[in-house]
Amino acid sequence: MMDKNKMAMLLFIASEVIFFLMLVIAYAFFHSKGTAGGAAGVGQLHIGKTSVYSIFLFASSFSVWRAGRSLPQNRRRGAFWLLLTIVLGAIFLVGQGLEYKDLLLQHITIGRSLFGTTFFTLTGFHGLHVFIGLLLLTILWCLAVFGRETEPAPTATESISLYWHFVDVVWVVIFAVVYLWAAL
Repeated sequence: MMDKNKMAMLLFIASEVIFFLMLVIAYAFFHSKGTAGGAAGVGQLHIGKTSVYSIFLFASSFSVWRAGRSLPQNRRRGAFWLLLTIVLGAIFLVGQGLEYKDLLLQHITIGRSLFGTTFFTLTGFHGLHVFIGLLLLTILWCLAVFGRETEPAPTATESISLYWHFVDVVWVVIFAVVYLWAAL
């Protein structure tokens, strides 16, 4: 029988998959129709820079996996991998913030065009999910460093790791649709 915490996280992720799927479909629909005001906006995206920041996020999937494998045997090593995951995720989030700053300086905003609306909504909700994941990972790290010997609980680590992998997979889709499709 599946652990109730893991089951709850999987159900939550399933609902979030539907949410992000709708956002991606809306972005793709408006982009394909050419009604997103997208030529100007898409042309301002920095695919190279975003690719580098994306690598940090993708690497964090490996480090969170290592944390989950290490924590039961060696809390110090597990805490290292958790901290590395947090740093990698934070680098990604800073990169997204810099992209937002560049777009805003070019007067591409959420209210100026349909491209801005769909881009900032899609990537902004993803950024919010990354931020929430970073908070959860920080709690795990604090438990690993300062908690009792039995903390963090393996089910907590596994559930939060599932969430973090979900955030990474969502970015693969967003990056492909928003950045790579734009380059075609």
